[in-house]
Parts: sequence; C-alpha cells; structure tokens
Amino acid sequence: MTRTSLLLLLLVIACALGVITTQHFSRKSFIALEAAQAEAKRLDEDFTRLQLEQGTWSTHKRVEAVASRSLDMRLPQPAATRTLALEAVPPAAKEAR
Repeated sequence: MTRTSLLLLLLVIACALGVITTQHFSRKSFIALEAAQAEAKRLDEDFTRLQLEQGTWSTHKRVEAVASRSLDMRLPQPAATRTLALEAVPPAAKEAR
C-alpha cells in the first residue's frame, strides 16, 4: 500500500507543478498580449497623426508657396502663353482610327 501511496503522491506533485507552470506561462502570455495591444494602439495613433500632418504639408497652397520660393517658379506671362484649338473629329473618323 505504501508503494501505491508514494506513486499517487508523485503524480499529484507532478500535476501540481504542471498547473503552476501552465499558469505562469499563461500570465506571461497575457502580459505580452497587453503590451502588444498597447504598442498597436500607439502605432495607430502615430499613423493617424502622420496622415493629418501629410495632409497639411501637401495642400495646394503650401506646395505652390514652396515651389515659388525654393524653385523660383512663377506663372507665365499672358503674352508668352499660346492656346491651341483642336478641330472637332467626326464620329466616323474616330472609328477608323
């Protein structure tokens, strides 16, 4: 009977150690999950902020101002502008092309 009791005692101790190990692993995994979720939230906030910043920096008015200042770009003079009139193409000529 002592041998059986000793065997059962060893099995109970092994099961207890298994439960402790599993709980420890579960807690570590949960902590890692919370840290990853916090990091994901921070990255999402950064992404939103960067999109807003990109929208601000790429407005037409700002791009025009930078082009005028740094590239010395100006609107052309009306005398230097040419306009071309395109002749209307009949529908039959479009099908032949």
